[in-house]
Amino acid sequence: MLSRFKYLKPHNLNEAVQYLEKEEKSFVLAGGTDLMILLRRNLINAEHIVDIKGLPEMAEFEFIDGAGLTIGASVVVNTVVDSEVVKTKYPALHQASASLASFLLRNRATVVGNICNASPGADLPPALLVYDAVVNIAGPQGMRQVPLHEFFTGVKRTVLQRGELVISVQLPDPGDGDKSIYLRQARLRGHDLATVGVASRIKPDGKVAIGICAVAPTPLRLFALEEKINERELNQETVEWAAEEIKQHIHPITDVRSSAQYRLQMASVLLKRGLSHLITKEDNHG
Repeated sequence: MLSRFKYLKPHNLNEAVQYLEKEEKSFVLAGGTDLMILLRRNLINAEHIVDIKGLPEMAEFEFIDGAGLTIGASVVVNTVVDSEVVKTKYPALHQASASLASFLLRNRATVVGNICNASPGADLPPALLVYDAVVNIAGPQGMRQVPLHEFFTGVKRTVLQRGELVISVQLPDPGDGDKSIYLRQARLRGHDLATVGVASRIKPDGKVAIGICAVAPTPLRLFALEEKINERELNQETVEWAAEEIKQHIHPITDVRSSAQYRLQMASVLLKRGLSHLITKEDNHG
């Protein structure tokens, strides 16, 4: 049985911020796919639901050459899946989005909701992390930007303070010659969280970026591993080395989906597959 709550539909962003600051136990509604589950199972005690879907700032979905991609808080995942710009410029994000749940859920679930839910096993954060995504936040003190790798603070926890909400997530323009891939392992095909998900990227300058989920309390950008890889020549020997080295940079747990040992092994396998694919692609293009 759903808990009783007041439904609020603000007319503008300031009103939304005021509601969230003033009213205790307030939750934001955009896609609602995670929120409805929490309400149905009585896992949260919501007294106010603030519906932001009608706010124009939240609907922005635009790519600008040289600036990058902006994805507003009410943009659903299928919009990203269907975008030719995303397929071309941000392939890892396209693949991660297409792997999320089912077609019907992707028609409701939002990209921003997926990161605000802050699940350790969410598919979108690894891809967003390798593209240096930044989160745009509105709150009582005005606007602020937080790099996505600083946004997650724990399982289901983020840096958002009372009265704050995410307006959009921004990804810089990766430029020409950028390559990326997202690979995941799950128990089932379709609607299941990843056992491990790895986003691998080779930037136009040849530097590597790696994002991963389901191996720590939060999705991770593996900066220390990237640094070690980038000190070497990027070839198959380096890829083999990195596939073993990644095990030193993650600390997975055993849970209902997988053992820690299996996660370590799959992280190794998926990184090797991803980087091997990208450097082969590079060789094929000269």
